[in-house]
Amino acid sequence: VQLQASGGGLVQAGGSLRLSCAASGGTPSTYSIGWFRQTPGNQRQFVAGIDEIGDTTFYSDSAQGRFTISRDNAKNTVYLQMNNLKVEDTAIYSCGAVRPWRWVRVRSKYDYWGQGTQVTVSS
Repeated sequence: VQLQASGGGLVQAGGSLRLSCAASGGTPSTYSIGWFRQTPGNQRQFVAGIDEIGDTTFYSDSAQGRFTISRDNAKNTVYLQMNNLKVEDTAIYSCGAVRPWRWVRVRSKYDYWGQGTQVTVSS
């Protein structure tokens, strides 16, 4: 499975961005997808995840209430809608594929990763 993240950019605090994770090859609809973010000198941190079907979602405490993850299996794409962005949300965001869904928060269990997309939130 190949993953490609896109949609990052520069936005002011309080603004919104929608990230996309496009999957190809293999059977991406059989994987749960997670979004992680990374800042310099730090490990990737879990942000949000969604199960294979799309009816169960998972969020970090910092994302809960501001971010929404969704998927369209017909398009093999997972979205991360990020609202009310904060300066501390600045990071490189990457998507990964994992199965089964119970590992969605665990970075080390992921089978595939896409290249990241930079999100920069200015004050």
